[in-house]
Amino acid sequence: MSASEEGNARAAGYAPHPYIGGRGAALRALAAWRMRWPGAPRVIALTGNPGSGRSRLITGFLMMCDPDYRKQLPLDDMDPATVPPDLPAPAVPSPGGRTAAQVLWLLADHFELSAARSEDIFTELAGREEPVTIVVPDVDQAGPVRAANEPARLIRDVLQPLAATETVQLLADVPRELAAELTAALPDGQAQIIDLDAPEWADPKGLALHAETALGAPELPYTADPSARRALAAAMAERAAGDRLTLQLAVQSLLMQPEGFDPADASLLPGSVGEALDLHARRLGADPQVLRLMLAPLAFAEGEGLPVQLIAPLASALAGRDMSQDFADGMLLAAPFVQPVETSSHDEDAEEEPDGGVPGAGSTARPDDGAARVLLRLVHPALAAEIRSGLPDVRDAQTKIAMTLLEAVPQQDWSQADPYIRDHLAAHTLEAGLLPQLLTDPGLFAHADPVTLRAAIEAVPVEQLGAPARTYLRTAPLLTRSQASATMRAALLESAFVEDGLAPYAQALHARGFALPWRTLWSVPLAGVRAVTIASLSPDGEGASTADAAEGDGSPASGGTAAPRAVAALLVPEGTPGSRTVPGGPDGGEGQSGGVALLLHDLHAPQYLDADPARTVQPSEEERAAAPFALSRGADYLRVWTRASREVVAALLSDSPITGADLSSDGVLVVATERGVTARQILAPVPAAPTVPAQRTGTTDADAPHGLEGDHS
Repeated sequence: MSASEEGNARAAGYAPHPYIGGRGAALRALAAWRMRWPGAPRVIALTGNPGSGRSRLITGFLMMCDPDYRKQLPLDDMDPATVPPDLPAPAVPSPGGRTAAQVLWLLADHFELSAARSEDIFTELAGREEPVTIVVPDVDQAGPVRAANEPARLIRDVLQPLAATETVQLLADVPRELAAELTAALPDGQAQIIDLDAPEWADPKGLALHAETALGAPELPYTADPSARRALAAAMAERAAGDRLTLQLAVQSLLMQPEGFDPADASLLPGSVGEALDLHARRLGADPQVLRLMLAPLAFAEGEGLPVQLIAPLASALAGRDMSQDFADGMLLAAPFVQPVETSSHDEDAEEEPDGGVPGAGSTARPDDGAARVLLRLVHPALAAEIRSGLPDVRDAQTKIAMTLLEAVPQQDWSQADPYIRDHLAAHTLEAGLLPQLLTDPGLFAHADPVTLRAAIEAVPVEQLGAPARTYLRTAPLLTRSQASATMRAALLESAFVEDGLAPYAQALHARGFALPWRTLWSVPLAGVRAVTIASLSPDGEGASTADAAEGDGSPASGGTAAPRAVAALLVPEGTPGSRTVPGGPDGGEGQSGGVALLLHDLHAPQYLDADPARTVQPSEEERAAAPFALSRGADYLRVWTRASREVVAALLSDSPITGADLSSDGVLVVATERGVTARQILAPVPAAPTVPAQRTGTTDADAPHGLEGDHS
């Protein structure tokens, strides 16, 4: 699309897009793509300099693609070549703050795919009879952690496979350095890069029109006259050289603080984002460096923005002096460059967990949870990049920010930390190069947003991580999948620490004030367990192996008649070290593939037992029915509930299929998975025996109330 075509459209009297105010050439290309016009590309990468208006163009185009919203637009007055056909709205997965995997599963949900793995999503899309249309805006804003480079991962893991899928019509707003990577592997004619800063796509007249419209309200002495306003807008647009963000900042500065501005003085018009900052400060009689320091904390902000009360302390840390008075005197100085975001602690925590009423599984109380709070952020990421580029040492700046945030945690109690600090400190320490040193506090592991913390940890080479961080990293998929609360995260991590031989970290979680549903007694990495049964072992012929013994041997007292010993009988493949073959297998061995054996383990202590399985006695059905707790399970989850009140007292999600589980009368839960076997002592008080005997003794899910099952997609 040429500049002459743009001029012809204006000459024909067509109205501009009311939100975009121009960009006719780009809109024509996008409309042709949407209607699959002969010769139009299947994939478009929309790019340009930061602040070039890519997001605004995509937003305006999507307005016309929405069947309901387009009814509010003057489409009949616009150039027909810029108006896409009236079709169902495209899929628009927002990458802002999300990982590449989250964006991909948003698409799977939108198209109601049955895929269980990421690669299956592309296969299902490729097999659809009708093409699908996908628009991905703001790729540069992908990821919960800015320093983790999630935009590149989104291109590589999601957008490239989508672009290669013939049934997918794709439009993506991407940074310039990633545009060629998205389209490089596609055949000629299937892909197009639209660079809004290239001459064929630039729209200087549209930029001037945008400035003229913005300067119309409120009326200022030098904007009241239409011709004067038009001349000023043209001068501002020419000076901005096509950069819409520079123009936007110049207009905002002028409207908020018109004093000291002379429209005849071209030196007061900024030609870049940096000049917009500095000229604004000088016009208000302030030091530009002070303004940049005031905005510096926001330039490093993660997530939605910074809580207001943290900005001044962080600015003071970066400046090396107290800046409280600068903020008291100069809030209007910073006003054109910031915007408020009203949110709540509850929104930030994102803790709408399916905890099923489990005691201790709900959210741990936190300061201001659910209360509205105001965050501040810069008006554009390119402004943040400009401010960061002006600092002598970004890593040192992040170190100062991280230390200041850490000092703001009351007595290092993460349950009392500001939600921003709790969830985003890891991102600051990542860019400071200090994240591995932070990853030693199990309280932080439990309280921090698992999506954000996982993204930060995954950006660190594994060899630099300590054992606790590696345990967190392997558990993180379960934490994010289940959307578990802080207490439930603590419970899952407590077991994971025991499984990995990090018992002190598990014990630390019990000391952090969490009402955990269980205490993990022991765990063994034993593969191939087919079933678990809790039984009693006669003391005759009993002997404990010394190789696997640990403290707390649980053996009966010497002398006199010893009581039977509670054990977990594990059905394992024949030949498993320490096991004894079961003659004929269970129930005579019918239908068993290969030999089977029993391996005995003390129920309460981390100790294998060398004893004859024939001396084990299983509880009768009557004894099981009289037990205070009952168990129900699915493929990768289970629940423990009281028989008397049918209240769920513990709910467990597993990151691998459960192959066996049993529950003792005193509340010891033994669970076998493909990873191994773990015993947990349920900490809920043992309820009084029911006055009416239980009538049902099965352990199917139908016997239990609905509890924590999580998201098993």
